This record gives sequence, C-alpha cells and structure tokens, in this order.
Amino acid sequence: MPVTLSLTVNGKPAGGDVDSRTLLVDYLRNDLGLTGTHVGCDTGQCGACTVHLDGNAIKACTILAAQANGGNVMTIEGLAAADGTMHPMQAAFKECHGLQCGFCTPGMVMSAIDLVNRHPKASEQTIRDELEGNMCRCTGYHNIVKAVQQGAAAMGK
Repeated sequence: MPVTLSLTVNGKPAGGDVDSRTLLVDYLRNDLGLTGTHVGCDTGQCGACTVHLDGNAIKACTILAAQANGGNVMTIEGLAAADGTMHPMQAAFKECHGLQCGFCTPGMVMSAIDLVNRHPKASEQTIRDELEGNMCRCTGYHNIVKAVQQGAAAMGK
C-alpha cells in the first residue's frame, strides 16, 4: 500500500508516493539518487547507512521512509557548503587518513558529527565507545579517532 511522504532532505523538499514497506535508506538511494548513504549489512549493525533525522544520527536501514515523514533528513551529500567546501568533519577524515576503501566513511562521518554535538570534549575512549555501532573493516580505527578529534576542534567544539 503506498504512502505519501513529505520531508526535507539536505535542505530541499522531497516526497511522493512510496510503498509503505520502503526503508529510508532505499528511499534515499533509489528514489532520490543519494547513493552516499550506503547499505552494508541490512541489520543495523555496520552503520554505513547512518544519516541525521531531525538532528540525530539514525541508521536508515532500521526505519521505514514513512517514519521520517515530516522530518528533516541530512545525508553525507548535504554536509558540504554550497561552494563545495567540505564540512570540518569531512575535511578531518581526509586530512587524518580516517578512511581507506571509503565504504564506511559516510556513515562514520555522520555518526562522528552527532557524537561531537552530544559530547563536545569527548575523550578518546568516549569516541571509541560512541563509534562502536559503525564498522570499519580497513583502518583499525586509530586514524578515525584522530579525525573525530580534529573534526571536533574544527567544528569549534
């Protein structure tokens, strides 16, 4: 059964009719073409699909698009400034080599921004604990933690 969505995605109105069983991650990728939000596990364990819904990090594979109706969704594509300048957290991941293959990076960046907003002066252990829901199979997390710390400083947190 179709449902009608009306939401804001990356600052722009979005919506239309979707099947009531459509996951938010599938709506973003397939209907809106925002493929920076990755599908990694389909179980909510890897964090590759992390986006912000109304300012909070969520795993987009764990909620239906209809549950985001009326909400404000921010994906990795919406972080950069209009002139292409990267968000400070994106820049920190690049500068600190907090990525290798890059598959987990969009979800990791979105989780890191949420983490810093909630814990502005997070310790290394807090960062590691908070990122536990995001899997990276390449880096070993050392440079990711450095990137979060540098991103937090650049965000003025």
